[in-house]
Amino acid sequence: MRLLLIHGVFFLQCVRFSQQQFPRLCATTEALLSKECCPVWEGDGSACGASSGRGFCRDVEVSDLPNGLNYPFSGLDDRERWPLVFYNRTCQCASNYMGFNCGECQFGVFGANCEERRESVRRNVFHLSAAERRKLISYLNLAKHTVSQDYVIATGTYREMNNGSTPLFSDVSTYDVFVWMHYYVSRNALLGGPGNVWTDVDFAHWAPAFLPWHRVYLLHWEREIRKLTGDFEFSIPYWDWRDAQGCDICTDDLMGAQSPRDPNLISPASVFSSWRVMCSRAEDYSVRGVLCDGNDEGPLLRNPGNHDHNLVARLPTAAEVEFTVSLRDYDTGAMDRSANFSFRNTLEGFGNPQTGLGNSVVMGMHASLHIFMNGSMSSVQGSANDPIFLLHHAYVDSIYEQWLRRHAPEQTHYPEFNAPIGHNRQYHMVPFIPLHRNIEYFTSSKELGYQYSYMLNSDQRILEVLSPYLELMMEAWPWLLGALVLGALVTMTVAAVAATMTWVCWGAWPWQRAEKSSAFHLPEREPLIISSDSDIPNYHTV
Repeated sequence: MRLLLIHGVFFLQCVRFSQQQFPRLCATTEALLSKECCPVWEGDGSACGASSGRGFCRDVEVSDLPNGLNYPFSGLDDRERWPLVFYNRTCQCASNYMGFNCGECQFGVFGANCEERRESVRRNVFHLSAAERRKLISYLNLAKHTVSQDYVIATGTYREMNNGSTPLFSDVSTYDVFVWMHYYVSRNALLGGPGNVWTDVDFAHWAPAFLPWHRVYLLHWEREIRKLTGDFEFSIPYWDWRDAQGCDICTDDLMGAQSPRDPNLISPASVFSSWRVMCSRAEDYSVRGVLCDGNDEGPLLRNPGNHDHNLVARLPTAAEVEFTVSLRDYDTGAMDRSANFSFRNTLEGFGNPQTGLGNSVVMGMHASLHIFMNGSMSSVQGSANDPIFLLHHAYVDSIYEQWLRRHAPEQTHYPEFNAPIGHNRQYHMVPFIPLHRNIEYFTSSKELGYQYSYMLNSDQRILEVLSPYLELMMEAWPWLLGALVLGALVTMTVAAVAATMTWVCWGAWPWQRAEKSSAFHLPEREPLIISSDSDIPNYHTV
């Protein structure tokens, strides 16, 4: 643990227990050869915290139900039947415990013994105060420049690691671990040798697991930021892009404006102008038949609006969001990009958001935002390099939440078999350790300890909208108090001068000569605080 100074405030940085693959303690020759990832929990010195009843090291059980026909291979890709290629024994946690060593709590649960349930709220990014915006950017930048102490990325396949005897892993920052995860889950399958790849495969997109997988991804990212900064009140804000005419979060006090020198770069006034990307060259990896190695691949790119308008004519509208949420079936048909009247496919962007027909020639909803950004965001594998990815997917997740609440689907609505590989109900999400099954996140966010501000009741929504102004008032309180004192002193001084003039003119104080006091007597009134209507804050425009 160590102390971090952010905006003049010290935070305790805790970097001991992580959630993602590959845990550093499992990226060793011993762990790979034994195929066991059951690290010791430091709380009691036992593997998986077994001595404290937190969990146990057990065999991994995977489903053998058939997948769809999009991937006709077996035994060629490390992600098949995840995580058995690397590990067949992992920590399986009990009760409310979670983590690769059962050292943490389930989402939405806190406390030393994981007994305290607490709910966080994800807010509209435009409802954040100036201080909250600065904090958000500071946290992102800190994650980008802090090497992860807990986990590493794989830079080679299991075969290239000589079946575990030669580990190939690399250190990256906390932020870049998540960039790598998004790349790794969506990369092409390497079939052996340069240019020999299978492109029709993605373990987190183009099929039913798209929404559950990204929900887990955001929850883990949120948790890592909380641990890194010590700010356990932190929640990811969302960008409500409905009917937006452009990238209204592309300002230097948020995600970075456009550079005046090069429209493809971020303004030098934003910290994001110095960010470097990784895992963004999918075509190059395919040509060479290799994995992303985590090396620097240049600056973060973004040129919103200068995209192919034949693919995306404009950003999604509120009416299109409503139509999408109205679709009753979670997924349909082959459960891929061709699915008709599928909520998942339409929200993902391959179903027409006006007709619900799949394989639309134009990208809509989620996909349209990626294309619109015309830079790092427009590549599926490298899109998480841009921090806008997080705010965008938080809003996509909120639409998923709207659908879950409106339709209250049974778990049977999520496909049990014949979905594209990686997307069946019981499939373990790639590349997460601890293990998560797709079906576990086909549930309301309230079960996972968070909500979206616009779904709260009216009183809560009003408080959420006014919170930046309340914070501003608290910050300005010393100044307001000084102004009140000064105003009172001025009023008293004027009254004293007037009274003195009265005494000089009439030879007595007003209360001594009642018959003459009316000539110069000042009426009693409160100090003037707001001088005109223009000084009154207009809360109706928020």
